[in-house]
Amino acid sequence: MQLANAVVLITGANRGIGLAFAREALARGARRVYAAARDPASVTLRGVQPLALDVTDASQVERVARECRDVTVLVNNAGIATTGGFLQDATLESTRRQLETNFFGVLRMAQAFAPVLAANGGGAMLNVLSIASWINRPLLGSYGATKSAAWALTNGLRHELRAQGTQVTALHMGFVDTDLTRGIEGVKSTPDAIVRAAFDGLEAGLPEVLADELTRQVKASLASAAAAYLAAP
Repeated sequence: MQLANAVVLITGANRGIGLAFAREALARGARRVYAAARDPASVTLRGVQPLALDVTDASQVERVARECRDVTVLVNNAGIATTGGFLQDATLESTRRQLETNFFGVLRMAQAFAPVLAANGGGAMLNVLSIASWINRPLLGSYGATKSAAWALTNGLRHELRAQGTQVTALHMGFVDTDLTRGIEGVKSTPDAIVRAAFDGLEAGLPEVLADELTRQVKASLASAAAAYLAAP
């Protein structure tokens, strides 16, 4: 799926990785870029079309799908994170809130835009996931669970949308230098580097993009562990 002349819709496009996606889509020759955010006034990048969209609101998702019938590439980027493990979330409200955005938000967008992508020749869907899809620590316990769920959703969508010619690509990465990781120590990639890797993989037709070295190492170790388990007598 090429970005040149594509019509791209990006959720959470007002800052961080979403803003980098919008910039890179324009740089790669996208014909139109819809930059969606809860507050469209917060979208200040020139050359994009701001959209008011809260992915946790089904009516807003349905409205945007009706209005943006020309979309050929959907980037499900909107996400939230709250620090803390499962036992710290005694009321479960933090986990529910993250699930609403990180899992159900992606599902709502997929359901609404699958017919749009089909009508436009199939197109592509890029879901922004995380290294936390595979490993979980107390720092981001419930967040990791929501990303694991979104990974399973992405894999399932890939099978369900294959018949209509829609490419579904999963993007995994470690910490990225955005507002989301402010206050968290460790090596961080730049949003621009992650987005370049993501769009390179999308244009190459990859089902999965491992956007940094740590993510590649973790995936390799998991594959090795799985192979050893299957080979055990």
